[in-house]
Amino acid sequence: MSDATRLLLVDDEEGIRKVLGLSLADRGFTVHMAENAEQALALFRELAPTIVITDIKMPGMDGLELLRTIKAEADGSADCGGRDVEVILITGHGDIDLAIQGIKLDATDFVTKPISDDALDIALGRARERLSMRRAIREHTRELERLVEQKTRELLAAERLAAVGQTVAGLSHAIKNLASGLEGSIFLLGKGLELDRRAYLEQGWEMLQANVEKIKNLSLEMLRYARPEALKPAPCDPALPARQVAELLALKAKAAGVELCLAPAPDLPLANIDADALHRALMNLVGNALDACQTAGFGPDAPGGRVDLSVSSLPGGGVRYSVSDNGCGLDEEAKARLFTAFFSTKGEGGSGLGLMTTKKIVEEHGGSIAVTSEINAGTTFSIVIPG
Repeated sequence: MSDATRLLLVDDEEGIRKVLGLSLADRGFTVHMAENAEQALALFRELAPTIVITDIKMPGMDGLELLRTIKAEADGSADCGGRDVEVILITGHGDIDLAIQGIKLDATDFVTKPISDDALDIALGRARERLSMRRAIREHTRELERLVEQKTRELLAAERLAAVGQTVAGLSHAIKNLASGLEGSIFLLGKGLELDRRAYLEQGWEMLQANVEKIKNLSLEMLRYARPEALKPAPCDPALPARQVAELLALKAKAAGVELCLAPAPDLPLANIDADALHRALMNLVGNALDACQTAGFGPDAPGGRVDLSVSSLPGGGVRYSVSDNGCGLDEEAKARLFTAFFSTKGEGGSGLGLMTTKKIVEEHGGSIAVTSEINAGTTFSIVIPG
């Protein structure tokens, strides 16, 4: 039995049910009949007709209340992928106001007694059109949802592929730079052996050691980023990682002719942080700051380079770390790409993973990192870890 031909006729007058039932059957409908609204609701729930024709005035529950109940149940079912139903009202000539109320309650149409064939055909035609239109809209919506889902998957796949391509390209560039360095060291070692020149051998050996160290650092940073360690936060003096970094890099700063200054705020309250992870983040930032001062031309014979590392508490809890230098600074393009994979301002000397790893550590703490910089005026990185 087709849903489109299943019809429920509700009227308390047996004569109308018989005559109208035969007329509807002649039009190809499978007609089910009820003599009151309560019986109609039971049949509606059992048979799920797509068209209901009901008298407005009936003993007990009237046609308008039946209309409200049917629409409410159908709408509730529609939310779960349920059914559509159209309701046509039967009214007397003096009940037009009630019929208008029914239209406001989403009745399809109304016909007046005595019911003419033309009026009935028009009302049934409207019911079929509305059912067809609703089904078409639902199918169109499903198709749109399917297309959106498909295009979303394709877009995500394309983005992932592009990201993989960018990563591979960046990694290839970093490896190419390291390979070039290794070729240079091999060339010097070869010349040293060929010419028996110890100076060439020593220079080539130093270059080889430096490039092997770069390869090791690149591998460690990639592994750390791909499989980040789970943070182990614990109540800790927030100045501890800053002090450790300043102590470790003091000799490097002195050799580079750069003044490294630590300025922790006095009596900092304990903070719930992973001191080891933040130590790595600050090592990256301070190391970059020292390199920026050297790039700007500061050195043992050209003093004036300065890197400031500070730690302070935030109002309401939390801690701020700041690393500032008066080095070469960054242009707008460099600032925009600073935290992306394999982007480095150090040329062949950088892996392009340090700042990306630093940002990840900060964000895993629920914090944020910001940078301000001007060409030839220096750079400041600011890390905020919430309390």
